[in-house]
Amino acid sequence: MTSHLVTGIAELVTHDERFAGPLGTVRGAALVVEDGRVAWVGPAGSAPAADRRTDVDGRAVLPGFVDSHTHLVFAGDRADEFAQRMAGAPYTGGGITRTVTATRAATDDDLRGRLGALVAEARAQGTTTLEVKSGYGLDVPHEERLLRLAREVTPETTFLGAHVVPPGTDRSAYVDLVTGPMLAACAPHARWADVFCEPGSPHAFDGDESRAVLTAAASAGLGLRVHGNQLGPGPGARLAVELGAASLDHATHLDDTDVAALADAARHGGPVVTLLPGVELSTRSPFPDARRLVDAGVEVALATDCNPGTCFTTSMPLMVALGVAHLRMTVEQAVRAATLGGARALRRDDVGHLRVGARADLCVVDAPTVTHLAYRPGVPLARTLELR
Repeated sequence: MTSHLVTGIAELVTHDERFAGPLGTVRGAALVVEDGRVAWVGPAGSAPAADRRTDVDGRAVLPGFVDSHTHLVFAGDRADEFAQRMAGAPYTGGGITRTVTATRAATDDDLRGRLGALVAEARAQGTTTLEVKSGYGLDVPHEERLLRLAREVTPETTFLGAHVVPPGTDRSAYVDLVTGPMLAACAPHARWADVFCEPGSPHAFDGDESRAVLTAAASAGLGLRVHGNQLGPGPGARLAVELGAASLDHATHLDDTDVAALADAARHGGPVVTLLPGVELSTRSPFPDARRLVDAGVEVALATDCNPGTCFTTSMPLMVALGVAHLRMTVEQAVRAATLGGARALRRDDVGHLRVGARADLCVVDAPTVTHLAYRPGVPLARTLELR
């Protein structure tokens, strides 16, 4: 077994409670990797000998970002829709059907090429774990195809046949399709199921429809995730708690009852709240208040929601910067949310931290502290550290 020493680390974020501060930070640090796992962490002066050595020369290192909410399998472009929103048009979710049309027309190789390029783009910015949803097929063969392709790049695949109700389709009949033949075809390729629960949108699903989708998915053995409370108040948060979902995503519009329910559930491993501030940036919508959730004891994750309509970016460092600037998070809270929070939203204990035994997914920052991720927004400081 070959060992690899990474040294010269000015600041190492471990999320190990043995070390200092809210992030388990070690200064003047080193770590040893064996067989792709963290074997030792501590001060560089105490590091054991290793077969190979990489010196990061005074840079910061943190766990690779965990992007727990993306829509990376699609074709087409909606830049015109973005420009219209910037000119004042509201976001309603209706543009999703444009992407569905383009995606259905694309070949597997077309979709695979776009998907691979986006995964590479994310990895170049320090993301090492990605969740990928379907949702741009909206019929049985295309939803199955999107999940099959997503599974080529990640085990964290999510069935989102309940993304929107296709135009001209009877709502009840579509819910029956999603919970019946579509679920049966897609479940073998998915770990998770999701639903866009927004009763105020004519394109999304109300509380009863969402419960039907999630209950059927759970019976098929899939874990649950919920798009909820994005466009306005609604039942998404309460459904996520009631049905034991791993994550409530968006969560922009939460009332005191929602926050109390999420906080109570958090004491028993309840839903992580995954915030997607790139969407608010790209739709000129109000940002959620992450500090309110953190202060209530709710675990928060940050993710990109990379998609062609409302947030076409793969940049987790940007999400950290937005979390600090607009969600009222401290730097430590935002870094935790982009790493350990994302891992918990995926119910993974092998990523998002650098404790002994973790996967050796390392993100190096071209700066002496992780504060620079928020201090220098838009500057390409973060990258995945490849050990060879």
